[in-house]
Amino acid sequence: MIQPTATSPALGTRGVEFIEYTASQPDELGAVLTQMGFRLLARHRSREVFLYRQGEMNIIVNADPVALGGLSRQNDDNQISAVALRVENAHHAYRRCIEWGAWPIPTRADAMELNIPGIHGVGDAIIYLVDERRNFSIYDVDFDYLSDEHEVEPVAPDLHFFGLVQYINPDRTAEWVDFYSQLLGFRALPPDSHFGILPNGTILESACKRFYLQLVEPMGDALFDIEWYEQFARLALGTPDVLATVRALESRNVPFQNNAFIRPDAHGAITTALSYDVNFELVHHETPR
Repeated sequence: MIQPTATSPALGTRGVEFIEYTASQPDELGAVLTQMGFRLLARHRSREVFLYRQGEMNIIVNADPVALGGLSRQNDDNQISAVALRVENAHHAYRRCIEWGAWPIPTRADAMELNIPGIHGVGDAIIYLVDERRNFSIYDVDFDYLSDEHEVEPVAPDLHFFGLVQYINPDRTAEWVDFYSQLLGFRALPPDSHFGILPNGTILESACKRFYLQLVEPMGDALFDIEWYEQFARLALGTPDVLATVRALESRNVPFQNNAFIRPDAHGAITTALSYDVNFELVHHETPR
């Protein structure tokens, strides 16, 4: 549990800057992202790290050997390894998180590289804090763009980051609710709240109401039937028209689960497992303003 030493931090979250995956086979994950409508825009100047974009969504694919070697489950590929939250003042937010008991991430920035503060999250994942007040793109510092075109039209209007599904161990919901609320200003929604088509779990809403976390404990015999890790398990995308977005993605050969238990509807949809069991969820959600 977090042990506070000061008043609760007011981080002023402003949504998500990027989601990061680690991948030992970055081309294969890149093909999946391309199928989902993302485009490879830039490569890191000194590391095997790649920037994909669609609309206002940025996804980092990290195949750097240092990052891969630091994973505790090296046989698992394409993990969601980081989420970068936009905040009003990254330095202030980072210092307050540390005061409240968060574990800092040692900087890995080399000379002339951008240093983004971060704290330990679930499993091996990192929560980065990106200063919204900057007057430059963080990608301009570390990345070389492949062309002069830096904008990518989304496959469906107003497609955006909605949230992350996080698997947690049994009876750990209260601890993770404390972690996110005390450190990052999230709040737990009422127990009957749910989005999309998967109702189980506890929903946390960011203070800016632009990003959500779904905490899921193993249900029934799941803990005994499968190998269960605490981790970010799946990325969810928000869209004001789920079925239209499904059609747009199906035209790009993205398959969706459609069976007696789960099928696309106006509330949400979920893809079948793509490369290395990566899948994505669609959730009915209006574009944050």
